[in-house]
This record gives sequence, structure tokens and C-alpha cells, in this order.
Amino acid sequence: MNLLESRRGRKLLLTMLYFSEGAPIGFIWWALPTLLRAEKVPVAEITGLTAMLVLPWTFKFLWAPLVDSLRSALWGFRGWILTAQVLMGLTLLPLITVNPAEDFFLLRILLLIHALSAATQDIAIDALAISTTSADERGLLNGCMQAGMLLGRSLFGGGALLIASIFGWTGIIWALCGCILASCSMLAFVREPVLPRTRETQYGIHLRAAFGASRTWWALGFALISAAAFEAAGALAGPFLIDRQAPKETIGFFFAVPVVAATLIGGLAGGKISDRFGRLRSVAIFLAGFASTVFALGAVDGLQNAATAPFLLFGLYTILYFWIGLFTAASYAMFMDLSDPKISATQFSAFMAATNGCEAWSAWAGGQLTAWNGYAVGFIAMSAVSFASLPLLRALSPKRR
Repeated sequence: MNLLESRRGRKLLLTMLYFSEGAPIGFIWWALPTLLRAEKVPVAEITGLTAMLVLPWTFKFLWAPLVDSLRSALWGFRGWILTAQVLMGLTLLPLITVNPAEDFFLLRILLLIHALSAATQDIAIDALAISTTSADERGLLNGCMQAGMLLGRSLFGGGALLIASIFGWTGIIWALCGCILASCSMLAFVREPVLPRTRETQYGIHLRAAFGASRTWWALGFALISAAAFEAAGALAGPFLIDRQAPKETIGFFFAVPVVAATLIGGLAGGKISDRFGRLRSVAIFLAGFASTVFALGAVDGLQNAATAPFLLFGLYTILYFWIGLFTAASYAMFMDLSDPKISATQFSAFMAATNGCEAWSAWAGGQLTAWNGYAVGFIAMSAVSFASLPLLRALSPKRR
């Protein structure tokens, strides 16, 4: 059986691979900040750690050409994925003996190495997706991939907070390692087509053509700033809700169920909508939706009685994650459409690196603005940045090629 031979098989494979990506991300982005804040670690240090761990994802385009060029009949994208997953597990195992609050420096080092491995895995998964799928299936496919990512985030983001209350920190790490090991078994059912390795001269021609086009640079600029509002709001979600008197267990349930359900439904819907009604129009509408919601979060928190109504904040965050699902599926499909399959690992990784760069700088900026003048200022300022990216979409129109 070869999962790559049918659309259903490709959806299953890529969904499960993205599940193995989402599990560590959910832990690092959702569970860990909440646990650290509960241990009184300053918000600026928490967001600084989060921003640092996004850096490998931001600069992964620097080694993405190796994934494009170092391929053979025996070593393809599957080999890259398997190797990266093994390294991800090996860097998590030492955390079993680490106290996250007391051994903060060691925690940072181990998670940074883990992030390097995870970013490499992501390069290979996305290149495999682009090289084996057609444009008319990428919207829904990205919705399915985001669904896998979200299920992983649910189990090891909000779910990790529940696991920690029963089995402690050690239980979370063992569960993460088991998840990564299980996802490796899917690769036994993959026989990818032998893609001819692009020669250096041909690679240079395709590379110059791709990055010599103005649309590529407009797309990179859009990826770098468009998601600022929801990236900042997401990075601050755990500490924000803790500071607004929401119980840690309630936050765990919220991340495990409502957030994942809203984003999953949004992702599947956003992929289908963008396949049917067009990428650019869909991306613009979805961006306006999440930016408006983050602005509303800031406005509500600025009210005097906001601290006494945490469930109103839960409701706004649920709406926000629905818009995030819509936007993510549509925008990722847009970036796939803009990528040249002959250098897919390199070009698509550049787009994804820019989106992860947006995560890094917006998480840091949101944290600094919050430390300076409160959550409301951080949310409203970052929503303005996202709105400012809308004009860039006009430059990506096929009519302006």
C-alpha cells in the first residue's frame, strides 16, 4: 500500500504528519507558557523563549536547498522527515529530569535544538505535499493538514495542562515522545516517486526566476506581517487568561476543546471556500475577520470590569481561532500555488519562514507592549499591523504578473 497514490491516502498521510508537528508546537506555545506563568516566571521571559524557538522556523529557508538537492532513489523527502522526527524525540527525552522553572537555561537549549529538527521536518513535509498534489486539491488538503496540526496542539497544548495535573511534567514528555514515535510508523506506507534531482545550473535558473519575480517578494512581505494580530494574541493567551483570574484547569480545557474545534472547523471551511471562490479574496476577508476580533479583545480588556468577566474573553478567543483556521488554510494554499514545484522546498520554506518570522517578532513585540502598558495596548497595536498588510494582496493578483 502506498498512501501517496490516492487523494484520500495523501490527506491521511499529510494530516498525520502535521499531527506530529502540532503536538510539540501545542506544548511549547500553549501549555508551557501557562505552566511557566503559574510558576511566576515573568511574561517578558516567557514570550522571549517563545520568540527564540520560532527562529529556526524563520530561518529554515537557509538549509531548505539541501532538502531539494540531497535526494536519491533511497533518500527522498521521507528520509528527511524520519531523521528529523528521531532527533525531535531525542531532544525531548532529557526534559524528563528538568524542572522548567528552575532549569530555565537548560530548557531553552534543549527546546532550541528540538525546534531546529522540527523546522527541518516541516520543510520536507511541505515539499512532499507540493510535489505530489495538484492545485485543485490544495485548499481542502491544507484544511486537513491544519486539522492534524490542531489535534496535536489540542492533546499537547490544553491537554498537556490536564496531563500535568495527573501525571506531572514527566507524563507530558513521555506522551510527546510516544506521539512522535507513532507518527514515524506512517512512513512505512510511503513510497514517494523518484523525483529527478535538480542540477545546480537548472536549480539556479529556477531560483533566479522565482526570486526575481516581484510577486515573490510581495508574498514574503505579506507573510511577514499579515498574521501579527493573531500570533501576538495566541502567544499571550495563556498568561493573559491567567492574569484575568481564569483557573488553569479551565484554560487547559479551553485550549483542548473549544480552540481546536473552532480552528479545525475554520480550517476545513477556509480551504473549501478558497478553492471555490478564489485565494486572494478569501485571504483578505479572513484577515479582516481575525484582526477585528483581536481589536475587540483589546477594547474589552480596556474596560474597567474586564477582569471580572473571563468567560467573555474565552468567547472572543473562540471566535478568533475560527478566523485563524479560515485564514491559515487559505493563505497556505496561496503560498503553495505561488511556489515552483522544482524548488518547492526552498521557495515554500521561504514563505513559511516569513510566517514564522511573523510569529517571532509579533510574540516579542506583543510581550513588550503588554509589559509596557497592558494587554489592551498590545492587542490593539498588533491588530493595526495586520490591517496594514491588506494592500499587499493586490500585488499578488494574477492580473499583475
